[in-house]
Amino acid sequence: MAVEIVYRSSRDPERLFMDKAEADRHDKMLELAERLGEVLLKAVPSLTEVQAEEAGIYMAKHRDLFAKAFKSSPDVLAALHEEEPA
Repeated sequence: MAVEIVYRSSRDPERLFMDKAEADRHDKMLELAERLGEVLLKAVPSLTEVQAEEAGIYMAKHRDLFAKAFKSSPDVLAALHEEEPA
């Protein structure tokens, strides 16, 4: 009988990872998504909590592109238009 070590995300307990670093990255992404959702709700009160959460997760998953766009290259966001819908 083999023994496997799995890691559970503290923010997403149903999700299991084989690598601790991957679980940590997922937790950090979800933490960023939560903060982004809070900011979006405050900035756009007409958003529902679900919409703010979905937008926050989307932005957190693509944080590198958004960081480049905010820094100096807004054109990098065009890559998101070419992405297949989830």
